[in-house]
Amino acid sequence: MNKLYTALIIDDEAPAREGLQNLLKEFSDAIQILGTAKNGIEAQEKIINLQPDIIFLDIEMPGCTGFELLAKLKVIPIVVFCTAYDEYALEAFETNSIDYLVKPIRLERIEKTIQKLKSFENNNYSDEILKVLKKIASKKEAPKMTSITVKKDSKLFFIKLDDVTFFESDSNYVRINSNLESYLSDETISNLTEKLPDNFLRIHRGIIINKNYVNDIQKYFNSRFIITLNDKMKTNLTSGRSYNDVIKNWIS
Repeated sequence: MNKLYTALIIDDEAPAREGLQNLLKEFSDAIQILGTAKNGIEAQEKIINLQPDIIFLDIEMPGCTGFELLAKLKVIPIVVFCTAYDEYALEAFETNSIDYLVKPIRLERIEKTIQKLKSFENNNYSDEILKVLKKIASKKEAPKMTSITVKKDSKLFFIKLDDVTFFESDSNYVRINSNLESYLSDETISNLTEKLPDNFLRIHRGIIINKNYVNDIQKYFNSRFIITLNDKMKTNLTSGRSYNDVIKNWIS
């Protein structure tokens, strides 16, 4: 009889947590989901209280990264990393100890993870994963976020950042604009500012642009700029006064 592993899903994006939960339900004979956590603090408490066999862990979370969370644990469960970043040292994860899933996560990829779990031997696991974390920490190149997860009606969409023209605050949400469509996300502009790659620039308290879509920049009064994007709407965006130096440094 195969072992039934208990699991906790840790991700700061609600659609990603829900999407992974739905995928894992297809493997209910191998995985029992104990719950979810939306940040490192909540996750640490639930890991201590629930003692899951496995955690499906997002790497980049505001406040406390997945790596920082693991460093705080006295006993580390089996870890399956789930992330939108694809430039970590993936070869470090090619063992029977852990697995690494790049978003968007596919059903057939999780099936491989389940197969790996069946042959997993939990010998000196905490020591092994700490060695892996040290190896990753020694890498000089920073990871790059490549997509963002959004929910629309009952469906999950994975939007490539290359297709995003700009992000804009919209009430309690952030609107993700592309040449094809716009989507609402429960992310915040502040969190996105921390996570997005260098080709994105915050030009206003509520606006982040993709610099690759900028067509031209014109000076405006009160130390502001009008930035025109090379999208199908030829969108004009006005910068905030407090971002004057940031924009000047970029265009210089």
